[in-house]
Amino acid sequence: MKKAILTSTLMVLFSFILISQENKGPVFTWEKPVHDFGKVYTDDLPETKLAIAFKNTGNAPLVLTNVRACCGTRVTHWPKEPVMPGVSDTIRVEFHLMPRPHRISRVVTASSNCSENGTSIFRMTGEVVQREEQ
Repeated sequence: MKKAILTSTLMVLFSFILISQENKGPVFTWEKPVHDFGKVYTDDLPETKLAIAFKNTGNAPLVLTNVRACCGTRVTHWPKEPVMPGVSDTIRVEFHLMPRPHRISRVVTASSNCSENGTSIFRMTGEVVQREEQ
């Protein structure tokens, strides 16, 4: 009797696990959640246009409802059409670095119909420094 109850319980739990995995829905996944510029020099600033890659790792179409950026960063492109399961796409941003010592700390926030978390954050970090004279 105990064996039958245990077996039934395990079968029900296994069924719930399978159902929850099947109904995963869209999942927004950054290729890399952070872009680190590292240490850059005031007299040799890099181009600050980025194509930020992401992928729908879920099993339903992913729809981006809004993409915004902070601190003078401009979002120049984001997909307006649904991103199908298993498909990658990009969000393009650009900004200017001031030629003076400062920390780089910028954020891009993507809002979507993602079933796990409707908001995903991408970070850009680094530091602009003065080149030491020799």
